[in-house]
Amino acid sequence: MKLELRAPSSDECAFIGMVHLEPLPGSPGYRGSMKHVLESALRDAERLIEGGVDALLVENMGDLPYLRGHATPETTAAMAVATHQLASLGKPIGVQILAAANLEALGVAVAAGASFVRVEAFAYAHVADEGWLDASAGSLLRARRNLNAEVSIWADIKKKHAAHAVTADLSLEDIARGSVFCGADALIVTGRSTGDLTAFEDMEAAASADRPVLVGSGVTALQAPQLRQRASGVIVGTALKEDSDWTKPVSVARVRAIKEALCA
Repeated sequence: MKLELRAPSSDECAFIGMVHLEPLPGSPGYRGSMKHVLESALRDAERLIEGGVDALLVENMGDLPYLRGHATPETTAAMAVATHQLASLGKPIGVQILAAANLEALGVAVAAGASFVRVEAFAYAHVADEGWLDASAGSLLRARRNLNAEVSIWADIKKKHAAHAVTADLSLEDIARGSVFCGADALIVTGRSTGDLTAFEDMEAAASADRPVLVGSGVTALQAPQLRQRASGVIVGTALKEDSDWTKPVSVARVRAIKEALCA
C-alpha cells in the first residue's frame, strides 16, 4: 500500500508514526525473545493506528550502538519479520535500519511489502555518531532497479545527530537540490537531535527542490498546525510515547492530540 504525499502548502499533511523496535538479535541489548519484540511492536503499531496515523515507519531504534553503514544478517532478518507482521495491519509502511544500512532496508522493504525507506547519507557524506557515512545513492538506486522495486526513497538532508562540516560550503537548499538530482523521491529535514524542533526556514529551503518535504524531528501538537502549511508530512516518534520517552510505549492520547492538531 502506497502513501501519497501532497506538495507542501496543499494543507494536507501525512502523519507517519514511528514503531521503535526493541533490541533485535545480535545487538547488545537483545533480551533473547523475538516474541517479546514482535508483541511490543504490534502493541505500538495498533495504538498508532487507533490514534489516527496515516502510515507506519519501522526502525531498529533499540539496537544501540549502531553499526556504520550496514546491518548484520540477523538484524536484517528480524527487521523483515517485524515489518511483514506490521504490514498486515493495512497501513502504508516504511523501513529504516540504523545506521545508514540503506541497502538492507531496501531488501527488507521488498521482502516485507513496505512502500518506502528512510535513507541516511543518500547524497553527500557526513560524520554521524557511528563515524563517517558515505553517500549511497548510486548503489541504492541500482539495487532498486535490479530488484524492480516500487519503493520510494525518503532522503534525510543534513540529518540530526551528525556533523556536516564537509558540506559547510553548501546551503541546505543546495543539499536538497543535489539529493533530488541524485534521485530522491522525498526529502526529510530535522533539528540537530531527536526531539529538536525543525526550523521553518529549513523546510522552505528544502521545498525549493520541488519534492515532498517531511519533518523528521521535534513535532508537537502545538507546532503541528504550522507544519501542516509547510510540509507534506510529519514523522513522529518520541512525542507519541508516554512521558515523551522513546523507550516507553505509545500513548494513544498523544497520537490523537497531534492528529487533531494536524487536522485543525
